[in-house]
Amino acid sequence: MKNFGLLGKHIDYSFSRGYFKDKFETNKLDCSYNNFDLEKIEDFEDLKTTAQLSGLNVTIPYKQEVIPYLDAIDLEAKEIGAVNTIKIENGKLTGYNTDHYGFEHSLKPHLKSFHKKALVLGTGGASKAVAFALKKLGISFEYVSRTQSSAVKYTYESLSGKEIKDYQIIINCTPLGTFPNITKCPQIPYQQITSNHLLFDLIYNPEETLFLKQGKKNNATTINGLEMLRLQAEKSWEIWNS
Repeated sequence: MKNFGLLGKHIDYSFSRGYFKDKFETNKLDCSYNNFDLEKIEDFEDLKTTAQLSGLNVTIPYKQEVIPYLDAIDLEAKEIGAVNTIKIENGKLTGYNTDHYGFEHSLKPHLKSFHKKALVLGTGGASKAVAFALKKLGISFEYVSRTQSSAVKYTYESLSGKEIKDYQIIINCTPLGTFPNITKCPQIPYQQITSNHLLFDLIYNPEETLFLKQGKKNNATTINGLEMLRLQAEKSWEIWNS
């Protein structure tokens, strides 16, 4: 039997285990998939030496923190600076990033000719994969975070209605709104959102976050992270079996 799993913190909400369990049962594959909920990344040292694993997915908050524990890293994941997939072969751990693939291919069908600029909410590992995909698609973007820096043009406090009008794509890469904290969302000027806007939330549980509800209220196109999850999971499976 081949063993796979998800590495993260407080990940009971994740659909990955259910997704792969269904996949294995449907295709009659002799494989297992378990959650590895670690309180701190240092615990990964014990996990990687004791668990007999063939591959892992990685989620918040370890997509960047896991990198020093790997033996090698794929060029795309290195450029992104975040890993969400680990292939384990002959005791060697190699990091990959399939988030950018999942995001790009779930966003593309919804893009219109006027979707030229994006705001990326958050600066964590997932946002780096989103930025990589936006560059590939030729969409200019700016980060929004709680504090300004050389890489972050806007804070949530400085973001005005003018910026919302100027940026037709808004992507939530923060965990705000994830089950069970479904009453939270990034604080942006939602009243300036129009039917020309496209709001993408990487969260998939709940299927419609408060962020997306606010966009839908103003007739924006809204996309959750379910298709991105499916696409990146299938790409992970492809890597594990290559």
